[in-house]
Amino acid sequence: MNRLRRAARDNGLTLAFSGLLVAAVIGQAFAGVAEVNGEQQATGGATLSVVEYLVSSDFAVDIAENWQSEYLQFALYIVATVWLVQRGSAESKRLDDVGTGSDKEQKVGRYADDDSPAWARAGGWRTAAYGRSLGLLMTFIFAMSLLAQSIAGRAAFNNQLLGRSQDTLTWWGYATSADFWNRTLQNWQSEFLAVASMAAFSIYLRQRGSPESKLVGAPHAATAEDP
Repeated sequence: MNRLRRAARDNGLTLAFSGLLVAAVIGQAFAGVAEVNGEQQATGGATLSVVEYLVSSDFAVDIAENWQSEYLQFALYIVATVWLVQRGSAESKRLDDVGTGSDKEQKVGRYADDDSPAWARAGGWRTAAYGRSLGLLMTFIFAMSLLAQSIAGRAAFNNQLLGRSQDTLTWWGYATSADFWNRTLQNWQSEFLAVASMAAFSIYLRQRGSPESKLVGAPHAATAEDP
């Protein structure tokens, strides 16, 4: 039991947000099927069960639409903060610490510690790839989520067109359509706003005990990594 409690404590952040994710998806499923069935009843159409809604294009496009924007935020932020800084922000490196850093600073190759990851010690292409693996993974998930959104979104949009006896769209036709980009850009703007707000507000505001905040008594001009 002690080991279980320790594991839960050590992984509390991941476990808590994974639980919130599952709860939110379940809530979305029930709210979504209620909305769809309300529209179906109003037009005399057949209603869906929760399971039928879960495998529908409507549910898939909503999930993919949210996920791609979140992973776009992560990918851009991870890469942008290598080169861009913000004086006084808890989200920024020190102003003189722009760039990828030296091998010694990053503890790679011959500067690696005994307990450093194997690919950090390996050198060559493996160390180069590992040193960029987080940004690459986030970018890959973003790209796959965006592709999933375009495929599911096309199916959902074509269902609407068929209901109005209109011609359906090809994948490329939908991927360049106003519906696709209206959905996409609405989400992107919220992610960009969130990052800009966090970077700016953390200059002047604090959250005691949070790693996303500077020390409560730190001066406004100090960045998170300033000594």
